[in-house]
Amino acid sequence: MLSHDRRSPPLTLPYPLMCGAAVPPPPPPSPGRPVVPSEPAALRVPLPGSSLQGKLRPGPSRSPRMDFLVLFLFYLASVLMGLVLICTCSKTHCSKGLVRGGAQIFSCIIPECLQRAMHRLLHYLFHTRNHTFIVLHLVLQGMVYTEYTWEVFGYCQELEFSLYYLLLPYLLLIINVFSFTLTCVTNPGIITKANELLFLHVYEFDEVMFPKNVRCSTCDLRKPARSKHCSVCNWCVHRFDHHCVWVNNCIGAWNIRYFLIYLLTLTASAATVAIVSTAFLVHLVVMSDLYQETYIDDFGHLHTMDTVFLIQETLVCTGIIPGLLVSCLCSVCHIWTQYLFLTFPRIVFMLGFVMVLSFLLGGYLCFAVYLAATNQTTNEWHRGDGAWCWHCPLVAQRLSAEPQVHQNIHSHGLRSNLQEIFLPAFPYHERKKQE
Repeated sequence: MLSHDRRSPPLTLPYPLMCGAAVPPPPPPSPGRPVVPSEPAALRVPLPGSSLQGKLRPGPSRSPRMDFLVLFLFYLASVLMGLVLICTCSKTHCSKGLVRGGAQIFSCIIPECLQRAMHRLLHYLFHTRNHTFIVLHLVLQGMVYTEYTWEVFGYCQELEFSLYYLLLPYLLLIINVFSFTLTCVTNPGIITKANELLFLHVYEFDEVMFPKNVRCSTCDLRKPARSKHCSVCNWCVHRFDHHCVWVNNCIGAWNIRYFLIYLLTLTASAATVAIVSTAFLVHLVVMSDLYQETYIDDFGHLHTMDTVFLIQETLVCTGIIPGLLVSCLCSVCHIWTQYLFLTFPRIVFMLGFVMVLSFLLGGYLCFAVYLAATNQTTNEWHRGDGAWCWHCPLVAQRLSAEPQVHQNIHSHGLRSNLQEIFLPAFPYHERKKQE
């Protein structure tokens, strides 16, 4: 193992010398164009931490054929564009036609026996109560935290990261598991013959979306305002929001507060794990000097492509050689991603998963907070006209010229709306009735 004095500059050796092979002469450089190697040509030693030093010690040259950074960005852009299209086209008639046409095309390609099997599977997963998604949720969460504990936490301790930041994901996990359990087991507000009259006096009827004297055809009960019959659970729920397969329960008036806390802590824990893992990988890049790639100038001299070089090239190349700096930056980013994936594949896979999860959960959390702040439910927003997206050209085309009659009569200010969610109105009405 190579060693040197701490006061002397770090020793840098190219890969072939470390492996004991002869070094071929470098190809002649193109005049005036930086030459970026296809993979890290040298690593500086030593690094603190015995396990990290073993991880970062250079080995045989490997050159994967796949740019993982480009694939990840393409996947993320596809997911985000799909969500935007779903949000903008969910209430248009063209979306129903596209779905119907796609189903007809697949029915001609897929055999009938396979169609029946897929239909039974989808019906079991999304239209019956089962614990499949609960098990999947716990498995995915356990895998993420196992990888975080097994590698990221230990390496960050060797690099002397703050213990408070490293323990924050575990604190969020405890709160998340507690709120997740409460969301699963809490009664969402099931309407029965015993409490039917009580729920009828909680909310006013708007005579548009929730008219009076309407009975549920399945439960044979009078439907209170803001209630709905859940076809999966087969019962009517007070202030019905939606049925969540991840908790195998309806989200109603009595467990919506636990669901919001669960969603908030799940988003925060995924974002925290992503931030800590990103900080760890960036710290490794800085420690290993992977960001200091080399290039050859017009006179054949070797220089380091450090931060000063990038700033200078930005000022010089603007309007003169526009594609040069972009090409260099893409090559350097490809080197970083390639090297980190080969050295820490599980951490990179985990980071990609939690980053996508953070974006998806963050978007849904913003939507849930919007509904809570305006005292709406997902069911009411979907049945209504989605006033927040009326200005979207795709949605505005289908709106009729007639004025919309439905109005949200249940919103009474931000404070009152949040108090209604976290302090449900049922206990107050029950106490008033008993008096």
